[in-house]
Amino acid sequence: MLGNIVIGLVTSFLGGTLVWLWERAKRARAVNRRAAFFGVRPGQSCLIVLGNKHGSPRTATYRDVEAAMALALLAGELDCKVVLETGSFRGSNADRTEFCVGGPTGGANLRTGGHLAAHLPGVTLHPYDPGRPDSVAIEVDGEKYPFDKGDREFALVAKFQPVESECPVFVVSGQTSTANLAAVHFLRREYEQVAERLTSVERFCLVIKVSGIGTYGFSRAELERDVTAAAFMA
Repeated sequence: MLGNIVIGLVTSFLGGTLVWLWERAKRARAVNRRAAFFGVRPGQSCLIVLGNKHGSPRTATYRDVEAAMALALLAGELDCKVVLETGSFRGSNADRTEFCVGGPTGGANLRTGGHLAAHLPGVTLHPYDPGRPDSVAIEVDGEKYPFDKGDREFALVAKFQPVESECPVFVVSGQTSTANLAAVHFLRREYEQVAERLTSVERFCLVIKVSGIGTYGFSRAELERDVTAAAFMA
């Protein structure tokens, strides 16, 4: 009888250990998938470049600060330190994954404009002009994503690696700060489903739609279209 008890204890111990190891490996795979999507390497430093509030240099909108905080939380969950810079930052992101938040319209984030011009020649961000129907519209592959402030807005999200850098750049360029925040929260929540629809998570460009803003704020966001091929085409 004693032998049976010992065998039972050993079996229970081995079974519990195997379950623990399986759960640990499962969590590690999930962390690695998330890190791969956002281009982060656990233990490294991340650079967050935050745009200015339109017409107020060195002042960020509340929503953009929230977006930066959400990205900083993501980095922390992946064991990464964070360095914050403004949109006037110049230089390479080098060995730091860069999250560049905010569009270039009105000089809000000039670095975003530089990134898009250098790496996404197929993307056009129309300037703010209240007299034109395409004011602040995002245009890719001949299709325009119009700006309907406070109701339906869009954000362009792109990931790429500059040739002079060791780590990628992750750009979030929304038509407003609400669209920026919506895109960040959507991708944090749905990155696995989005990744399944992409050919590669190493380089991509997406249009995120935010709707029902008057009722749902930044919560109702969805993937509108994968525009990777057209965005990076010269």
